[in-house]
Amino acid sequence: MTKGALVLEGGSLRGVFTAGVLDVLMEKGVEMSYVNGVSAGSMSGMSYISKQIGRTIKVDMDYVNDKRFMSFRNMVKNRSIFNFEFLFGELSNNLVPFDYEAFERSEQTFEVVATRCKTGKPEYFNKKDCNDFIGAVKASSSIPILSSMISIDGKKYLDGGCSMPIAYQRAIDLGYEKIVLVLTREQGYRKPLLDKWTRRGYERYFAPLPKFLKALLDVPDRYNHMQEEIDRLEQAGRIYVIRPDSHVTVRRTEQDKRKLEALYQDGRRLAESRLVSLRDYLGIKE
Repeated sequence: MTKGALVLEGGSLRGVFTAGVLDVLMEKGVEMSYVNGVSAGSMSGMSYISKQIGRTIKVDMDYVNDKRFMSFRNMVKNRSIFNFEFLFGELSNNLVPFDYEAFERSEQTFEVVATRCKTGKPEYFNKKDCNDFIGAVKASSSIPILSSMISIDGKKYLDGGCSMPIAYQRAIDLGYEKIVLVLTREQGYRKPLLDKWTRRGYERYFAPLPKFLKALLDVPDRYNHMQEEIDRLEQAGRIYVIRPDSHVTVRRTEQDKRKLEALYQDGRRLAESRLVSLRDYLGIKE
């Protein structure tokens, strides 16, 4: 195991890029001692911790058009566009089994990030001491308005990306010298300002939660500032970044399997092409 941090950005179905990167890392035996994930990054991280090569992309490719997995019908029935009961129930238990034993047995530290609705601040859930870690993964992946709030120990949470889209500072604060980021947007991407309809929707829906609302309204500025800081840290050699090398057109709720497969293969291609320099950065000898 390599002492270092692996930080996984979210992006819902754009997470197939991360899946491609992680599959190559697993195939090549690159095992980081600490991993954190936000939103879809938390789900990809689960398969990385359980060492299940190919599981994430199989789930996405086989079930992305299955209404039990993702549909607006779920919004009516379960108040969430993604059906977590199916994802962590029948799908993980029978259809594409998740290796919970390997996941629990792993000595890697794994944290997921969710946003506390009352405070609008990120909170970190460690698989070793969280009583409801699957609940934390659901919370981390719950898109505002498109998903209902998730309750953990009596507190309400939503998507970690609302307050902490890329948790590299967490790895720095924990003292890691070697930090690898897997991002799902190309270099130079910046989030646009919220359009007036999205802003009004947030203001109406989250009016009772003013601190969470402020976190949502600040998302573009926060994300863009982080991207600028990531560029500086990367140039200084403080962090190592793997991200798409062309414009990403995959949407968060993408259902075009050809686009998903292409982005997954991009992740694999870039991970394989960067493997030597990544090992040099981490100090891994063949």
